[in-house]
Amino acid sequence: MLTRLIFSALWALVVAQRLWEMRLSRAHERKLRSAGATEHARAQMPWMVALHAAWLAAMLLEVWLLERPFSLALAVPALLLFALGQSLRLCAMRALGERWTVRVITPAQGGAPITDGIYRYLRHPNYLGVALEVLALPLVHGAYLSALSFSLLNAVLLCVRIRAEERALSATSSYAAAFAGRPRFIPQGPTP
Repeated sequence: MLTRLIFSALWALVVAQRLWEMRLSRAHERKLRSAGATEHARAQMPWMVALHAAWLAAMLLEVWLLERPFSLALAVPALLLFALGQSLRLCAMRALGERWTVRVITPAQGGAPITDGIYRYLRHPNYLGVALEVLALPLVHGAYLSALSFSLLNAVLLCVRIRAEERALSATSSYAAAFAGRPRFIPQGPTP
């Protein structure tokens, strides 16, 4: 019971973080739109919101209703993976600054793509971070059904999302040339 309460507190912190991120994203969106930015792949947003809301609800329900047992041997690596996911996402947010949004928005006049910070090593640190979080957070308390099912759903959604984002960035900036030799998810040394 105690471990479920601790997990629920961690879950609540993640929910609060996601709500803060949505608020920050909206502020960035307003600023970008006022400068003439364009939104792409608008139809994907309801699916992303639904997936993340369902993931949050499902893992908590699985832990409490199915009384998933706590295993320290699983919780420790899951927490480390979750922390890595958080770190990747925060590094991406920092590198993008006011360009960071939840939606796919390209600045007016294209603008040079962000190629420094974590983006020196890979193209999509934010999406890699999200994928690690979706897998790892439920496993902190043994919610393996949520971890596996939502990881698969997230992978499908990210395939569509990344294609749309890369198309938009390539059409409005020098993204394709800037990231030609950079991997999407597996980090490598900095690209000159």
